[in-house]
Amino acid sequence: MRLIAEKLSGGRSGETLFSDIDLDLGPGDSLIVTGPNGSGKSTLLRTIAGLLPLEAGTLHVEDGGEYWPTVSSACHYLGHLNAMKTALTVEENLGFWRDFLGETRLGIDEALNRVGLGGLGDLPFGYLSTGQKRRSALARLLVCHRPIWLLDEPTAGLDAASEEMFAELAKEHLGAGGILVAATHQALGVEGTVGLNLASVVEMS
Repeated sequence: MRLIAEKLSGGRSGETLFSDIDLDLGPGDSLIVTGPNGSGKSTLLRTIAGLLPLEAGTLHVEDGGEYWPTVSSACHYLGHLNAMKTALTVEENLGFWRDFLGETRLGIDEALNRVGLGGLGDLPFGYLSTGQKRRSALARLLVCHRPIWLLDEPTAGLDAASEEMFAELAKEHLGAGGILVAATHQALGVEGTVGLNLASVVEMS
């Protein structure tokens, strides 16, 4: 599978934040999107995920087959918010996403073990610390399979050990032929990553 964008432009509230972006990412490719606050990093991810409309350009997947005919169908999107209900337990939240997204990969207990939250699945999500909440959200990436990960500041709120844990998950995803696009101010510990600085894109456009 390949994620391809040609002359992509997007923005919010009528303001164009980026334009003429070309992407061609294949199995095992990772892209880190950088730039100052307000440069459009989150907007770019949301546009790729299909949560915001394109202003111009084209965006599609090649060789997605019947399972992944569109970009949105092939994506896990993890934004600034963790998209978990505070009153539900961690297991109930992950169970919702498993049933909603389909394509089960790991069991909930196994996914929680992988992110260092084994034994905490019966706790209400709202009881967790900031770092634990983020790790719970990362477990969603493991419960359901998607070949493209779109991650907005995925390591926000994580300590050093959890950052290393995320780096290992990302390497496994890429090693299995996945694609990763992340907006972040921090290095993710993944070798061979290509960078896209939106500040430079805006200056050239």
